[in-house]
Amino acid sequence: MSLHQFLLALRARAKTFALVLIATVLATALVSMVIPKTYVATTAVVVDKRDEQSLTSGTERPLREQSGYVQTQVDIITSPMVARKVAKDLGMTADEKTRERYLAETDGAGTIEDWIGQQLLKRLKTDTSQSSVIQIMYSSSDAKTAADVANAFAHAYMQTTLDLRTEPAREATTWFNEQVKELRTNLEKAQSKLAAYQKEKGIFASDERYDVESARLSELSTQLLQAQNLSYEASGRLRHAKGAGIDSLPEVLGHPVIQQLKSDLARAESRMTELSAYLGPAHPQYQRQQSEVKAIRAKIGAETARIAAGIESTARQQSEREAELKNALAAQRARVLNLKDSRNEVNMLSRDVDTAQRMYDAAMQRYVVNKVDSQARQTNIAVLTPAVAPTLPKSPKLALNILLAIAVGMMLGLSVVYMMETLDARVRSRGDLESELNLPLLVVLDGVQAGAGRRLMLAMRPVRALPRPA
Repeated sequence: MSLHQFLLALRARAKTFALVLIATVLATALVSMVIPKTYVATTAVVVDKRDEQSLTSGTERPLREQSGYVQTQVDIITSPMVARKVAKDLGMTADEKTRERYLAETDGAGTIEDWIGQQLLKRLKTDTSQSSVIQIMYSSSDAKTAADVANAFAHAYMQTTLDLRTEPAREATTWFNEQVKELRTNLEKAQSKLAAYQKEKGIFASDERYDVESARLSELSTQLLQAQNLSYEASGRLRHAKGAGIDSLPEVLGHPVIQQLKSDLARAESRMTELSAYLGPAHPQYQRQQSEVKAIRAKIGAETARIAAGIESTARQQSEREAELKNALAAQRARVLNLKDSRNEVNMLSRDVDTAQRMYDAAMQRYVVNKVDSQARQTNIAVLTPAVAPTLPKSPKLALNILLAIAVGMMLGLSVVYMMETLDARVRSRGDLESELNLPLLVVLDGVQAGAGRRLMLAMRPVRALPRPA
């Protein structure tokens, strides 16, 4: 069918086309007025992502992480946890009609909070628009309910985000509190052990005492070396006196008293020699001089014996001094070694105390940080625009529906006309005869008067269409 033929058919069936169009528009208007109205309330929340941005660097990576962070927030908003909190905050679980619907649809399976949450999430939508602002949209047949639920979702989202932040901190606070108690006990035990050991060993300043005892050990070593030298010299003189004679010792040779006595002895012997020349041995004067010589010799022997005794006593004293210093040095060395072991033990106990102190301080610091975080009352989320009850419904939109109905009605009308014309073809023009019969056209009647035309149409009314060629 050509466009010209279709236009002729549309003009012939204009009433049918108009009827279909009017019926479509009326049906659409009636349905639009009958179906329940749907109101959509929108709450805008803004998410502060500065903490997330400070953790990243570069250009592309922060953008990906920001997008992922916002998507995470959207997932939290549309989570069953938030929906259950909304149902609880709005008191939907206590509504009798809601309970009846829940029992009728689920037969008591599951919980009413989960069921209400699922129903709420079906009407919830979110939009981020690649920004930090998240639009929370909720649709309902009641404008106030839509606004209340949208605001409740925003509040529940903020509370859930705060719980997700503080709950791990509270659990960590409890755990660190137990660890702090245990570490404090360990620290006190280490300090008590160190104090008891210091008290037992009498150590209060281990380094100072160790230095004093080490200096004393060095001093004893020096004294022992000197005593050994003196003892060796005294022993040498004593051996020399026993071997070569006491008179050859320097102490005897250089002794002033002995030198004086030897001078006196020499004069006395000289005097006795002179007397012996003219006096006999029995002469009293000679005997007196002889007695004087014996007395001087006795004095020299006594003095020499005293010097020898002194040398022997000195050698003995030096030997005893050497032995005493050896014993003292051995005892001091043992004391220094014991003090060194004690100092090592004290240092080890001190390191245990320092380690326990550092662990306790670190745990206490983490405990304080988590305790502060667990008591947080603010989040990085704020309500930018709270939802208000919409005055106009989101759907149905009567004007838009009528415009769409006009367009659809016109298409339906054109389709109906085309189908009717296809099932019941009429001769509308000269072209219809030529295309259908494929015969030459003999005559064309033009200029038919109106009255004749009406009679002709009345005469031809029983005829529906020209026969198709065989």
